[in-house]
Amino acid sequence: MADTQTERSVRSVSRRKVLAATGAVGALSLAGCTENNAGGNNSSGNGDSGNERVVVTGSSTVFPVSDTMAEAFMDENDVNVTTDSTGTGGGFSNNFCPGNSDINGASRPIQEEEVSSCNENGVEPIEFQIGADAVTMAVHNDSPIDCVTYDELAQIWSEDGAETWSDVNSEWPDEEIERYGPPSTSGTFDWFRNNVIGDSGSHVTQYEKTENDNELVQGISSSENAIGYFGYAYYRENEDQLKALEIKESEDGECTPPSLEAASEGSYPMARPLYIYVSEQSLERESVYNFVEFYIEESGTDTVTDVGYVPANDEQVQENLDKLENAVN
Repeated sequence: MADTQTERSVRSVSRRKVLAATGAVGALSLAGCTENNAGGNNSSGNGDSGNERVVVTGSSTVFPVSDTMAEAFMDENDVNVTTDSTGTGGGFSNNFCPGNSDINGASRPIQEEEVSSCNENGVEPIEFQIGADAVTMAVHNDSPIDCVTYDELAQIWSEDGAETWSDVNSEWPDEEIERYGPPSTSGTFDWFRNNVIGDSGSHVTQYEKTENDNELVQGISSSENAIGYFGYAYYRENEDQLKALEIKESEDGECTPPSLEAASEGSYPMARPLYIYVSEQSLERESVYNFVEFYIEESGTDTVTDVGYVPANDEQVQENLDKLENAVN
């Protein structure tokens, strides 16, 4: 990474001066308030450890990255970081924009109406891209299907679209399609609807939906007629139970399987960036600033690769660190 130890030290000294000038000690009361209002069932650590609490909500795709970062940070700091998989949109509307969480993971960019909602509550979101993902379309291991086009996916996942596999392709089974996917509060849902189904169609409403990607894996692996989509990390963790479909964007395109390499190179059609959004107000608390700084620095390492995503490159990491420093200066 391009950052040096000296630069980190200078940044840290500068931050401490700013925090002192803005009354960071008084801001500790905000942490206590946040602890009462936020959190969830999926948390790293427990509520009694540490003197400070950082609350992270949002995308189920980004969740394993945030959870891993939280565990590593707590190993070295007397701070309790809680992580909750709420979905990108659910996290913005129910937690982050109302001021009940400090950080929101997102698998798509924040929307204008979400920014407005945050601003109405005195929350100023700051965007940091922390990696990239390969959205994975998976089927049962015994499915005869190996590759699908965007058009075929649109037929499968559009409202009033195909009912059976043979409706999409006459060579496929004459069996009803069983669909598993994220709910409409999910950033993955939004990304898939906007980029694959397209503006002219709407996502099917009758399907098995959950923010718990492991439940999607279980559903797909239980039926030869099932199909579903989620972040690449969950496929990689369960690749012995599922088959990932190769994707081609158009009829004359190439069938490309999901992989970190293909997502990094841009050859996989369903690659997308991953983000965290941080409340500018929360950065006045030293615990939040330190965790976000740690998160950004680690986002360019194998920590992200080990989870199952493409890490941020050196340029992205440095841009994020500069943006973080500027936010409190």
